[in-house]
Amino acid sequence: MSQTRGKYDFCIGLVLAMSSSIFIGGSFILKKKGLLRLARKGSMRAGQGGHAYLKEWLWWAGLLSMGAGEVANFAAYAFAPATLVTPLGALSVLVSAILSSFFLNEKLNLHGKIGCLLSILGSTVMVIHAPQEEEVETLNEMSHKLGDPGFVVFATLVVIVSLILIFVVGPRHGQTNILVYITICSVIGALSVSCVKGLGIAVKELFAGKPVLEHPLFWILLLSLVVCVSTQINYLNRALDIFNTSIVTPIYYVIFTTSVLTCSAILFKEWQHMAADDIIGTFSGFLTIIVGIFLLHAFKDVNFTLANLPLSLRKDDREANGALLSTYDCFNHDEESSACLGEIQPTENLSARRNGSLSAF
Repeated sequence: MSQTRGKYDFCIGLVLAMSSSIFIGGSFILKKKGLLRLARKGSMRAGQGGHAYLKEWLWWAGLLSMGAGEVANFAAYAFAPATLVTPLGALSVLVSAILSSFFLNEKLNLHGKIGCLLSILGSTVMVIHAPQEEEVETLNEMSHKLGDPGFVVFATLVVIVSLILIFVVGPRHGQTNILVYITICSVIGALSVSCVKGLGIAVKELFAGKPVLEHPLFWILLLSLVVCVSTQINYLNRALDIFNTSIVTPIYYVIFTTSVLTCSAILFKEWQHMAADDIIGTFSGFLTIIVGIFLLHAFKDVNFTLANLPLSLRKDDREANGALLSTYDCFNHDEESSACLGEIQPTENLSARRNGSLSAF
């Protein structure tokens, strides 16, 4: 019965995680459209600390879409391990990339399509080899986990790094370095996922009739979640306003997923119970996703499709073998050999001059 229940919870968590990615991927596009409309109106931009986006309905639509995605994500964490739910966030990158090509005129070329495929494959591999976290069914057990010295040290480092980025690095380099604001969102996001996991357990206990609202940890987790999510929204808006959506989304995914996997490993210690092949499979899947995201966005400005692939190959062959073939053709036609040699000589001299060879002179 418990095994059947586990499979049922797995399916629910999987569906909720996929739905969350669709909503969140669409929210990036809606928010970006709203911020672009404000920029055309001459309003103070979010990247400069402005909050005019609060009057833009498209931005609110994006916020509601992200809210729906986060709710689905919240529920997914209640039914499935964080290391299963978080990697599926790669789907939001794919949704964002595809919608960007339609609504933001950000083209998706052949490299991007291959990157999407690799991201899907990598996510599948990670799901198959996802580590099974230790069972935490009550807030008391969650409280014990949160009080572990390893997690306390990790959380303290996250807070210190975030404060340094917000008050020291951000004002100086936030407008030019894309990693500043995204790192703030990502490392704080690791703590917000822990809060969501704890609140998901609390909701389950609440439906079971237990006095969850009297437990102080419930209110601590709720307050921490509000602070973390508010900070994430603020700095994600700044990153989206300054930098291209197709760059912000994948970098955010990679750093955020790495932070969450690290946090989950420290908090639940699921890696201690994993087989070697599952560990290798998990890392391989994550690296595959990173390669896919790199292809998706590193070559986004290269106009390369399957249609011009044969032409490119033929051009490369001609450039590599053109001189040899022309010489061969010349010496196989006696009547044209003198004319050909006359054509080859200037070409050889020109090539030598380009390569800086003294023999050209």
